[in-house]
Amino acid sequence: MFYTGTWPGSIATNLLTLYNLEVRRVLEMMMWINMCVCLPLTILIIYCLFCVTRRSQVPIIYYTNLLISNLIQICIMTLWVTRVESSIFIVIYVSCMMATLYFKMCIALERYFFIACPLLDCLRQTKSSVLVCVLVWALCIISVPLAIVLNEFVRLIIYVTLPGPLFIFCLARTFTALPAATSVPTEEKWRTLGTLIVLFVNYFLIIIPTIICLFVNEYIYRLLYYYVILISVLFLLCPFVDLILFLFMQKGCIDKVLRCLCSCSTDTTVSD
Repeated sequence: MFYTGTWPGSIATNLLTLYNLEVRRVLEMMMWINMCVCLPLTILIIYCLFCVTRRSQVPIIYYTNLLISNLIQICIMTLWVTRVESSIFIVIYVSCMMATLYFKMCIALERYFFIACPLLDCLRQTKSSVLVCVLVWALCIISVPLAIVLNEFVRLIIYVTLPGPLFIFCLARTFTALPAATSVPTEEKWRTLGTLIVLFVNYFLIIIPTIICLFVNEYIYRLLYYYVILISVLFLLCPFVDLILFLFMQKGCIDKVLRCLCSCSTDTTVSD
């Protein structure tokens, strides 16, 4: 389920040691949870985003692409659990995982500009946001498979670590700029700050520890065995964390979702 080709020697050894039989069982259990719980929730939220939100809302455009990349990852998990393994699935999974990370970066930048630099709306225009999404997909589809084929694992690490300073900058600058943003409603300020905090926590408490686990040698790994399992479980729970962002995307989102669900149930009742 994880790439075990010709990575640099020590990395390949650590991967083979890290994901032994016992850890694989834990990971497969988490994959089943993703398939049974996160998959239907993701599909439901994507449906709600298309049906009950205005597509001109730029954060929703980035967030929808993020959910689509998560959806592809969960579908690949389904294939792994059913013992359908192929190198192409690894390439697609890593590419979508990278796309998810960069769409989160786009959301963080958009929220920062909304509060701190409202006049710089380059990321908030619909046409430019669509162009950014296309560029993100193109970058991930081209660069990630190329790095895997060329066995340049370090390049993937660089791709993953690049958004880190940006998450720190956006959260810190947005927090200091909140008092000066008098034209922004208080509720919108708290939603923006909550979005950035979720992105920050997701990156530094899940993504970065997962990368660090790949570089620990066998002795340290044995000492941190349960820590590694915990990090692996948290990594597979990333799609759940991404669903939390839905609560901060727009005003009254919960009411709109409930209204959508009520209308669907009403239509079903009428058709019966």
